[in-house]
Amino acid sequence: MSEIMMTGATGGIGQAVAAALVAAGHRVTVVGRDLDRLHVPGVRAVTADLSQPQNLAHAVAEPGQLDALVHCAGISAEAIAPVAGTGLSAWRETMTVNALAAAELTRLMLPALRRSRGHVLFLNSARGTRAVPGWSAFTASKAALQELADSLRAEEAGHGVRVTTVYPGATATEQLRQVRASLRRGYDPEQCIQPESLAAMVAWVLAAPPDAYVSELTVSASPASR
Repeated sequence: MSEIMMTGATGGIGQAVAAALVAAGHRVTVVGRDLDRLHVPGVRAVTADLSQPQNLAHAVAEPGQLDALVHCAGISAEAIAPVAGTGLSAWRETMTVNALAAAELTRLMLPALRRSRGHVLFLNSARGTRAVPGWSAFTASKAALQELADSLRAEEAGHGVRVTTVYPGATATEQLRQVRASLRRGYDPEQCIQPESLAAMVAWVLAAPPDAYVSELTVSASPASR
């Protein structure tokens, strides 16, 4: 049984990932705020505000054992505006929650992950690799997350730490519905990846055999779902 820590467990994708990991027999610790919104039995909760990464060292103790760290936390709707209309506060909040908090929590957990030769998984976005007009702060934060993962993978290979980035396409969540509405685009959940399907792929990545693993995974909705 593996010890897994994850963020973003109260969102549509995060709840599905937490449930999938528990179902796979892992012990799961979730880190975040508003944890009363979490409805996944069997998880341990640690309250911490990812918008204040300078406090994570006090809020999240380094565990004796940690086999995987899964970053699911992310905000997007707050940053929907053209560059000309995106204020500094929106940039700061988006970059902090989506990238800086992930970097700091990873730094804090690296000693435990090195001991276990563990796994760090970043749930990014298909939008994290290309620009989207009106969504610059979000896409910039996801590009930063990609660079963080790539650097970490090279740096920690000598310690046996695996690093995976998952790039999902449109996934049927309330957050995506809000984003599509703000961008004046249509939203049909039946044409999207279902959160449970994406969660099953995350669990599969973390179950890789000792001699090989997936370093990057792009997940798309099946043609029949479009």
